[in-house]
Amino acid sequence: MVRRVAGSRPAGRAAVRGVRRPEVRLPSLERWGEGELEPDGDYDGLEFLDLDLAGQDGAGARFMDCALTGCAVDETVLDRARVLDSVLTGLRGVGTRFAEATFRDVEVVDPRLGGTQMHGAVWERVVVRGGKIDCLNLRGARLKDVVFESCVLVEPDFAGARLERVEFTDCAVREADFGGATLRDVDFRGAGPLEIVRGLDRLSGAVITTAQLLDLAPALAGQLGIRVEG
Repeated sequence: MVRRVAGSRPAGRAAVRGVRRPEVRLPSLERWGEGELEPDGDYDGLEFLDLDLAGQDGAGARFMDCALTGCAVDETVLDRARVLDSVLTGLRGVGTRFAEATFRDVEVVDPRLGGTQMHGAVWERVVVRGGKIDCLNLRGARLKDVVFESCVLVEPDFAGARLERVEFTDCAVREADFGGATLRDVDFRGAGPLEIVRGLDRLSGAVITTAQLLDLAPALAGQLGIRVEG
C-alpha cells in the first residue's frame, strides 16, 4: 500500500485552513466474488466489482486497500466497519448502514445512495466526488479533512456533528440540518445552492459568500425573530 496525503490552499481561500485530501494508490487487487460479507470480516487488497451486496451483514468488517465498484448496497449492514485506503465507485442503494463506521483515506466516486445511515461515523481525509446522496444521516459524526465535490446532497443531516476542515466545492446542498453542530474551517463558498433549514446559529467557524448570505437572510431573520417589511 502506498499512500500520499496532499494539503492544498487554493488561491483566494486563505480565510480557512486548506483540506488535506487523500491520494489513494491501490496495489494490484484480487477479485472477490464468492460467498457473502461476514460480520467482522477482514478484506485486504480486494476488488468488489458489480456485485449484489444488498441485505448482507458486514458489521465490524475491515476493508483495507480495496475497490468497491458498481455494487448494490440496499440495506447492507456495515455498522462499525473500517474502510481504509480504499476507493468506492458507483455504489447504489437505499438504507445502507454505516453507523459508527470509520472512513480514512477514502475516495467515494459517483454514489447513488438514499437514506444512508452514518450517524456517529468518523471520516478523515475523505473525498465525495460526483453523484447524489439523499437523506445522508451524519448525526453526531466527526468529519476532518473532507471534501464534497461536484455532488448533490439532499437533506443531509449534520446535527450534532463536528466538522473541521470541510470543503463544499461545486456541489448542491439542499435542506441541510446543522442543528447542534460544531464547525471549524468549513468552506461553503463552492456550494450552490446552499440551503440550511436548521442550525444557522451554528455556522460560526464557516465561511460563505455575500450571495449565499443574501440567500440565507430570510431563514436567518426568521430564526432570530426579525420581521422584514418593505
